[in-house]
Amino acid sequence: MTFQDLIFKLSQYWAAQGCLLQQPLDLEVGAGTMHPETFLRVLGPQHWNVAYVQPSRRPADGRFGENPNRLYKHHQFQVILKPAPDEVQYLYLQSLEACGIDTRAHDIRFEEDNWESPTLGAWGIGWQVLFDGLEITQFTYFQQAGGIELSPISVELTYGLERLAMVLQKVTNVYDMEWAPGVTYGEVRHRDEVEQSRYAFGQVSQALDQFAAFHRDLFDRHFAMGQALIADDLVLPALEHCLKCSHLFNTLDASGGIGVTERTAYILRVRQLAVAIARAYAGADVPAASA
Repeated sequence: MTFQDLIFKLSQYWAAQGCLLQQPLDLEVGAGTMHPETFLRVLGPQHWNVAYVQPSRRPADGRFGENPNRLYKHHQFQVILKPAPDEVQYLYLQSLEACGIDTRAHDIRFEEDNWESPTLGAWGIGWQVLFDGLEITQFTYFQQAGGIELSPISVELTYGLERLAMVLQKVTNVYDMEWAPGVTYGEVRHRDEVEQSRYAFGQVSQALDQFAAFHRDLFDRHFAMGQALIADDLVLPALEHCLKCSHLFNTLDASGGIGVTERTAYILRVRQLAVAIARAYAGADVPAASA
């Protein structure tokens, strides 16, 4: 099964379970959780079932196209079920069967792995799903988002598409994986990995202090605009600027452009925006969760 066939299969399966099929967010994000279809939709009482692919950038994970399974940018298939159905584990296992995996012939384990995102003010109780010892999915019951206690509880399923495709194709190097018939993952993405890794680690002609100053300035500008947009009750544009801040922080962190003390301060600033956005979206009368 090719990489694109895997996406088709998961999309067809979850659409048949009643999920709306959304499109990826067209911004740099570190995870599908940052998409408004997750971060904002899990707030409030409205029921919501959605699935989508999200390219996810993690600057610190860049390996210049040399590591067989670590990537600057990977792809997640994100599913949100709100409220969480009782039979969600069964539905998940059936999704693997739909992709051609005989779940009875493999060692599939749910190991406790609670999830937290300090920048989003979010956390959940969950498990990592191991397929013959390799993590292929994160399974999380959201408890908070944007510092707000959630009711009803949503469940998030996040498939690591590259890892799942490698399992299905029985390859050990992601760049050897077949994206489409006759086209490898390496042909599609290797150059992007090399160049984006160089950029993420500050391997550019600019001196590191200039590189860092440029990104700090961008962070400050997006942060200020995010605050202004919240005051104007423009929640979705504000979230976009918050996500820009998050990616700029990750780039500064990967390149060594900020120190340990500054790192904490940047995380708190992104969280400040995220919490304000969540409260504005859910309603100003929503109480913040207790610390």
